[in-house]
Amino acid sequence: MAEAPQDPAQPEKLAGLNRLESLSDADLKTVVRAGRHVHLPANWSLIWEKTPADKAYLIVDGEVSVRKGGEEVAQLGPGDVIGEMAIVNHKLRTASVVSMTPLEVIHFTKESLQSLLDEVPAFGEAIRGTTADRLGSA
Repeated sequence: MAEAPQDPAQPEKLAGLNRLESLSDADLKTVVRAGRHVHLPANWSLIWEKTPADKAYLIVDGEVSVRKGGEEVAQLGPGDVIGEMAIVNHKLRTASVVSMTPLEVIHFTKESLQSLLDEVPAFGEAIRGTTADRLGSA
């Protein structure tokens, strides 16, 4: 996992992503600072089904495959957050996530994501909306 140099334009890049468009510039900067900006290669396993929730990722660029029991159930891309459902719901992971392309992501620990959900209400609402959408389609 290669840590990328901090990109001062990154909050602006995130502002155009679907779930994050309602966040202010200050909120976006807080989100970026709370995580670690990393680049991951294609075919990298980010999250494993039936494991404890210890991290989440915000996809800045690239695509991932979400798999349950080895079967693909979804493809996600820029603006999507992965790994948040198990943290928000205090449960084991319900799916595995594998990068389909090289990825640029913001990596959050469980603790940093939980404090961010409280610190930036608009981000918390976006995460809860994503979680509700996924549970509705599960």
